[in-house]
Amino acid sequence: MSTSSSIGISAVKPCCRILIRYRSSSIFGVSATKSNSPCLNNSSKSRFKHAFRRGYGKPRFSGHLCAVDPDRRAFCISDSSWGQSRVGSCRVNGRRGLLVIPRVASDFRNHSTSIEAHVNQKSFESIYIQGGLNVKPLVIERIETDHGIAKEEDRDRIEADGSTVNIDSLKGLQEKTVEREVSEIEKEAWKLLRSAVVNYCGNPVGTVAANDLLDKQALNYDQVFIRDFVPSALAFLLNGEGEIVKNFLLHTLQLQSWEKTVDCYSPGQGLMPASFKVRSVPLEGSDGASEEVLDPDFGESAIGRVAPVDSGLWWIILLRAYGKITGDYALQERVEVQTGIRLILNLCLTDGFDMFPTLLVTDGSCMIDRRMGIHGHPLEIQALFYSALRCSREILIVNDGTKKLVAAINNRLSALSFHIREYYWVDMKKINEIYRYNTEEYSTEAINKFNIYPDQIPSWLVDWIPETGGYLIGNLQPAHMDFRFFTLGNLWAIISSLGTQKQNEGILNLIEAKWDDLVAHMPLKICYPALESEEWRIITGSDPKNTPWSYHNGGSWPTLLWQFTLACIKMGKPGLAKKAVDLAEKRLSADDWPEYYDTRSGRFIGKQSRLFQTWTIAGFLTSKMLLEKPELASMLFWEEDYELLEICVCSLGKSGRKKCSRLNSRPQSLT
Repeated sequence: MSTSSSIGISAVKPCCRILIRYRSSSIFGVSATKSNSPCLNNSSKSRFKHAFRRGYGKPRFSGHLCAVDPDRRAFCISDSSWGQSRVGSCRVNGRRGLLVIPRVASDFRNHSTSIEAHVNQKSFESIYIQGGLNVKPLVIERIETDHGIAKEEDRDRIEADGSTVNIDSLKGLQEKTVEREVSEIEKEAWKLLRSAVVNYCGNPVGTVAANDLLDKQALNYDQVFIRDFVPSALAFLLNGEGEIVKNFLLHTLQLQSWEKTVDCYSPGQGLMPASFKVRSVPLEGSDGASEEVLDPDFGESAIGRVAPVDSGLWWIILLRAYGKITGDYALQERVEVQTGIRLILNLCLTDGFDMFPTLLVTDGSCMIDRRMGIHGHPLEIQALFYSALRCSREILIVNDGTKKLVAAINNRLSALSFHIREYYWVDMKKINEIYRYNTEEYSTEAINKFNIYPDQIPSWLVDWIPETGGYLIGNLQPAHMDFRFFTLGNLWAIISSLGTQKQNEGILNLIEAKWDDLVAHMPLKICYPALESEEWRIITGSDPKNTPWSYHNGGSWPTLLWQFTLACIKMGKPGLAKKAVDLAEKRLSADDWPEYYDTRSGRFIGKQSRLFQTWTIAGFLTSKMLLEKPELASMLFWEEDYELLEICVCSLGKSGRKKCSRLNSRPQSLT
């Protein structure tokens, strides 16, 4: 038995099909019909037999494909046993293409096999299943009408060499078009950003981490990182270019379900890769022919072999942003997208030994991807987790199959916001309270619930904390509070409303009051203060890259600028963001867009900093566009959801033994 399916893409009226093979016929609760239809097109029916390899070992896939004309890229695959695949490949103009996803399980939408959007919209999507047992492809077809999105996107883009920019390129935001002059630095930034774009099968799928042509040792900076691409994606979206973001979301979604193993152990199915690379692989038995393949890294090649916990969270956040800015909510409704969200959430919401709602992770599992003493419950992960849960609450389609998941999301959101607001927040009043803590309390009524010893309060903090501000600490575990200020976690606490209104205002007040420490010559410190001397040797293991006031250990990272801008706009302080952007604009271009800066004041380019770092470039552009059109920022942040504050799992229990701890702490969690 053989089956065949096709994938085609047209430049004007794209018809994109993503082929997914599954092992079992019960994935969507239905038995699909058999299909033996050939792959046809107007230009060619030629087929090429090939062996599908990851570059080593036995071939895991074999079959044939159809080549088509250059203006309508398509291919056909035929095979009766798919097995597991690690690499997707394609051929364009003599190079072939293949996308394979094994083992995606879902009973989404009550086992429906067809979902259609309104056909009177600018585009519509249809999803259907065909094939028989073990050879059933799920084909997702996207068809654009004559007045499709592609034409409209082309109309309002910033050109790399253009002299003006249409800042109202987003459809439906305003009736009138307003144009402004683009600075030379912005022109340069757009040119560099476009030069960093990575294409796969002729279509843009992301941007490389850094694009320094003089760097002879690229390491993994020539790969597309999920977290690094987010500011690039926002820059393109705010400029009316959604294609690259959509392609990125779909391709990384496919990578989610690939087999991933380190030392004979496989992590959860919903894990997203940290990065991927498009490689050109020679074909066996062919004379000079090659194919493009996607090669993901789930942490098995990373320094320290740490799984990227934040990748899936960033993916969900970007998915929401794509829908909000483009209006293309049909992407979120796709079966495979809904399934991908559920797989990520299943990893995050799985039951464990924790007594608290925060995610427990290892060191190096987020932007700080080296040993820096953030293992446990780091604020950055909790803030991104909270943001991803709020995104999922908006995106997930509620039906019989998702009711329990949505309830779990609501309960976790409520518990997490209370936990962070109550136990992570410090200001002068709270520090003084900790200073007077009693220890070794054994009681459900204990004040010092984590048995924090007052001597843990560092000497630098006593004089550093301002009278009118505060912040969320970096980590909290039994008998341990990490009092370092971590910028990304605090900014996302503001953006997602993880903190209260008063706390959010306090964070920006602290940044403004401690400008010389947290910004100085270049925004913004990734953390403050740096680990030094014996503390640096013990916590980092004498890491030569994370020396004091360098890299993750107190280095200054310009990519944090767009998140700072977003937080400032939300809190009604765009002038503070503009001050930081203007400061960065004076140096970034002259310094060749470094990854990070060193020294206490951010004066030197980082000693191992890559130049032409893409998220430095994209972060600057995104900040400029958000300041120019601050109303767009409302699509990217969240206001307080008071319904969540009323949800408490304690009220669901049948036993009256437990007393809700929120009753005594309610003023702190609400103000």
